[in-house]
Amino acid sequence: MPRETSQTLDRGLTVLELLAAHPEGLTVNELAGALGVGRTVVYRLVATLEDHRLVRREPGGRLVVWLGVTTLGRAVEPLLRNAAGPALRQLAQESSAIAHLTVAEGPDAVAVAVVEPAGSELPALLRQGARHALERGAAGRAMLRLREGSPAVVASTGDVPGMPHVGVVSPTALDTAVAGQAVVRAAAAVRLVLSGPGD
Repeated sequence: MPRETSQTLDRGLTVLELLAAHPEGLTVNELAGALGVGRTVVYRLVATLEDHRLVRREPGGRLVVWLGVTTLGRAVEPLLRNAAGPALRQLAQESSAIAHLTVAEGPDAVAVAVVEPAGSELPALLRQGARHALERGAAGRAMLRLREGSPAVVASTGDVPGMPHVGVVSPTALDTAVAGQAVVRAAAAVRLVLSGPGD
């Protein structure tokens, strides 16, 4: 039997996802086109989201995600850390590198959890809670270097939209065969925990 869902809630969440994917903001017309609904429907959705401080209308009329989203995000971070902890600890030991769980937020990378190998004397390349532009922070560079095939940094996104990034960062070249397999295993373990039963 198919699950019953709320079309209005689904549309509201889709508005948030669309705005999160467009940090420059979107207009009511652009949202209406993306959702395939009329402007009146979008105005109602946006008004409700504005009441909850999840969306803000910029002076030029573009809509952006707003502070209420960060409150929700902060509530999730401890859950992410707890869920990913065992896999990250194992990854740090197997790779002899700093393991991290990083969330991409627009143009930034935010390190939600960072684990060093036990007894490590590695320099602090990445700290929990650090936020950097993808091009500047260690975790963001790890994600970008994965695309470039760098041997010094290994990361795995799992290629699942919305899933946090799992990876390792090292100041020295890693054995990419060993570290890469460890990252893939850790990413799969984290994905399984975060997906929940039945997903």
